[in-house]
Amino acid sequence: MAYYTSRRDSGRHHLQIPGPTNVPDRVLRAMDNPTMDHRGPDFGVLGQRVLEKLRPVFGTAEPVIIFPASGTGAWEAALVNTLSPGDTVLMCETGWFAHLWKEMAERLGLRPRLLETDWRRAADVPAIEAALRADRGHEIKAVCVVHNETSTGCTSRIDEVRAALDAAGHPALLLVDTISSLGSIEYRHDAWGVDVTVSGSQKGLMLPPGLSFNAVSKKALKASESAKLAKSYWDWKPMLASNATGYFPYTPATNLLYALDTALDMLAEEGLANVFARHDRHAEATRRAVRSWGLEVQCEDPRHFSSALTAVRVPEGHSANGLRAAILERFDMSLGNGLGRLNDRVFRIGHLGAFDDLSLIGTLSGVEMGLRIAGVPHKSGGVQAAMDHLSGNA
Repeated sequence: MAYYTSRRDSGRHHLQIPGPTNVPDRVLRAMDNPTMDHRGPDFGVLGQRVLEKLRPVFGTAEPVIIFPASGTGAWEAALVNTLSPGDTVLMCETGWFAHLWKEMAERLGLRPRLLETDWRRAADVPAIEAALRADRGHEIKAVCVVHNETSTGCTSRIDEVRAALDAAGHPALLLVDTISSLGSIEYRHDAWGVDVTVSGSQKGLMLPPGLSFNAVSKKALKASESAKLAKSYWDWKPMLASNATGYFPYTPATNLLYALDTALDMLAEEGLANVFARHDRHAEATRRAVRSWGLEVQCEDPRHFSSALTAVRVPEGHSANGLRAAILERFDMSLGNGLGRLNDRVFRIGHLGAFDDLSLIGTLSGVEMGLRIAGVPHKSGGVQAAMDHLSGNA
């Protein structure tokens, strides 16, 4: 069956959105194995192996729970297992996904206290600390931060957020979304004192959508004992009880676990430090291309530049969606669209996951040709600037 019906050209479709990312052939082949009995002895071995191999990727010695869900499910699991109706949560609206997490909190009966930004920078750490210091009655039960805001290309400094909680002497839990950063940008659940880390399978982990994760601290587990928000599917307790022997309390996504097992091997073989350096290098090459084109990166603070994606602003009076449509039509390449207030103002280049130098140069070539075709004012030479960086920085 043909799933791409809008194209008839030879060659492959170039998926350069910031997730879901391209799935390596090795991972696809792992998925293409017969589904095993999820109550049989072989599955217990697989389950224990995968759960153990996940921990270094999160930077934790604590449990990591796997749900058959998108990252949105992991958001909900983090909230309902640690909080009670009416609890106040401090949330930083760094972009569209932080906004959606806030909306979820409201629907669940929580009371978000929102720290807004202009969507051009990461979480405002001084504002977080000030809000926590002012909360003398400790009404704030959790601080929720998106590590890498996929809509803007801004990465928050979670180590600094933890330092702000400590400086304020506040007991709030720290909940962090790493859906577009895990496996792409350095992250340390334990060292940074994170209580619940939320993630998903479809970005840096190089899998299709379908798995989501909660890495859970001892403090979060303690909070879950008194949390009163309703939960059933998302309940950590039966998951952890079954996971102790490698099993799940309900039917798991077996073939995605095969894929995860292989993807974790690939990350370990490359070495996480090398994975992060590769992403840093590709991100810098992309930003050099953008600057050479005379365009503007959405993220304004270099300390917050994302290594997973780059959001690019188009000049006033021009359409980012029109540019994306022209690139898709002419080169069969998908770029990320602008979300929320950034609709039609930015396009997003994903450079994460299973990605190498030639993939990046092909992507940037498509963008540079697309800028010309769509009539977006720019200078030539962006691809050359990226090549100069890559060839001089192995």
